[in-house]
Amino acid sequence: MKKVLVGGLCASLIVGLSACNSDNVEVSAPETAKTEAAVAVEQALTSGIDFANFDKSVRPQDDFYSYVNGTWINNTEIPSDRTSTGAFYDLREKSRDDVKAIIEEVAATPNLTAGSDEQKVADLYRSFMDTDTLNALGIKPIQAELDKIAALQNKDELVEYFAHSQVIGGGTPLAFYINIDAKDSSRYATHIWQYGLSLPEKDYYFNEAERFVKIRQAFVEHIEKMFTLAGLPNPKASAEQVLALETAIASRHWDVVETRDSTKTYNLYQVAELATLAPDINWDGYLKTLGADQQADIIINQPSFIEGFNEVLKANDLATWQTYMTWQTLTHFAGNLSLDLDKENFEFFAKTLNGQAEQEPRWKRGVGAVNSVLGEVVGKVYVKRHFTPEAKERMQGLVENLRGAYGESIENLSWMSPDTKVAAKDKLAKFDPKIGYPDRWEDYTKLTIKSDDLVGNAMRANILSHDKELEKLGSAIRKWEWHMTPQTVNAYYNPTMNEIVFPAAILQPPFFNMAADDAVNYGGIGAVIGHEMGHGFDDQGAKFDGEGNMRDWWTEQDLKEFAARGKALVEQYNNYAVFDDLKVNGELTLGENIGDLSGVTIAYKAYKMSLDGKEAPVIDGLSGDERFFIGFSQIWRAKMKEEAMRNRVATDPHSPAKFRAIGALSNMPEFYTTFNVKEGDAMYIAPEKQVKIW
Repeated sequence: MKKVLVGGLCASLIVGLSACNSDNVEVSAPETAKTEAAVAVEQALTSGIDFANFDKSVRPQDDFYSYVNGTWINNTEIPSDRTSTGAFYDLREKSRDDVKAIIEEVAATPNLTAGSDEQKVADLYRSFMDTDTLNALGIKPIQAELDKIAALQNKDELVEYFAHSQVIGGGTPLAFYINIDAKDSSRYATHIWQYGLSLPEKDYYFNEAERFVKIRQAFVEHIEKMFTLAGLPNPKASAEQVLALETAIASRHWDVVETRDSTKTYNLYQVAELATLAPDINWDGYLKTLGADQQADIIINQPSFIEGFNEVLKANDLATWQTYMTWQTLTHFAGNLSLDLDKENFEFFAKTLNGQAEQEPRWKRGVGAVNSVLGEVVGKVYVKRHFTPEAKERMQGLVENLRGAYGESIENLSWMSPDTKVAAKDKLAKFDPKIGYPDRWEDYTKLTIKSDDLVGNAMRANILSHDKELEKLGSAIRKWEWHMTPQTVNAYYNPTMNEIVFPAAILQPPFFNMAADDAVNYGGIGAVIGHEMGHGFDDQGAKFDGEGNMRDWWTEQDLKEFAARGKALVEQYNNYAVFDDLKVNGELTLGENIGDLSGVTIAYKAYKMSLDGKEAPVIDGLSGDERFFIGFSQIWRAKMKEEAMRNRVATDPHSPAKFRAIGALSNMPEFYTTFNVKEGDAMYIAPEKQVKIW
């Protein structure tokens, strides 16, 4: 279901660095007198840079990303079972290998105690890997649900089934969830988010460009094949019905830019008002089935969608909705059913939509299943094996250094008034950093896992997760809770808890290198830390105060100045061409672009402050500033299939990797000085047009 977190990362790496000026003459690193102590430091530390990745045919002033990563990009093939590769994605593979070793070790242990965490891990993995049993079962694991759908007598029962389907992990056009109330961070509130589409975004249903027309044709063919494989009646007519109904639902969806607006998506209703908003929806039955019928109010994220969905519900007969829900059940559980259904599911969603040539080995997906259901069980072992106390301590120091640099930067902003600065620094002081792993682990005691019941395991896990969410209503805020496992290669900022979270798995090279000097670490993980802090002050995070409440803490003039800087960043990214016919969506990516710009700016400031007035050592012939900027660019090293990239540009609030690197650096005067960027260079932006926000 909908994750209501702001932030997160996606990601990337580097040859003997020499910058070139506009006349293409090599400019070497400045000469530095080396004392014996400096030589010792140089021998003790590494630069943390992979020089084999450089492409010296590219001028760093024109395309620093390709200069640092170009040889790797030119020589690297995306594995056939993936749609992307690079620093971020390769770390994910490493994490999966590490978790596989843990799972297989547990699974090989004889006589596991029934009901223990170890038994659950072993049997969940076995249930996924036992394809003979899955093939023998066919669609029997979901037959009871298909029978319930077929037995629905009216639309009131249909709406109740929408709720039931969500609870067990099936499809639903209305996504119910529980999260902290954005305007009262002391309580949890219920929410409803638009949902119900199989294709990535609403435009896929209406765009008449050839690519989208072919996708819709392939989608209908895919549904027909799935119904045929499942032995369901009228496959072709059913497929056409599903597309038509999903198109109607999509017509009422908000677009991806609207849905990231925290102000527009906060609409508090009394439950009694829902009957006026959408009179044909059986709200009483819906909320009772969810177990949330005792709440007096609810936040509707997209009210016009609910009004429009009411009309779609009314306009289509029960039989059409039964076909749609049959499809939703089949497609949501397809990866846990027989291999023919699983393969056809892959053929459309992975190969056709994203360009993935081959399906991943089953063990990789089995590890993913364990991570999604029992992630913190294996996470406990993962951190013992792969995350040292020394790494956590060094990260804590980096976070506090970044916090200090951010505070100084806020104080020195020329465009912000003293009153707003006080509120901004108060919020900064209240950032809660979480590093590595939770202080308190999730409890899976109530979860039953069986070695021969994969779909049942998935349903029971979803039911338990739903019940845990319901327990939040009326209870104290769970400040200990994490929304990512320790083995997740990512990070996030959560505005309603004002927390920045860095799982253990991202704290590895090239992001965080315990063997490297500070420059490359500040350029890597320092920029990641700054990025997540930056989300607290991006176009949406800046609407929340230090307590996690959405309120206006800005003066009117400061808000205008802030908005003008955001608009300039939107225009900058709107001009970046991903393909000849496709550009970055500057509005969709604004929050992440502010995070990237803030992150590298503050990380550089923190790095310079950490030197305490001393010269950085020259390592591998590179100055500290050179290593810092290379460290930043190399974390974004990535390569992605065209189909996957096009989907990403349409739906993902993160810019493509190349533009995350060059977009931020193009606004940094310190980068211009370090690499002699001048007017006429491709990365040059006139000083008066460079964007400085934080």
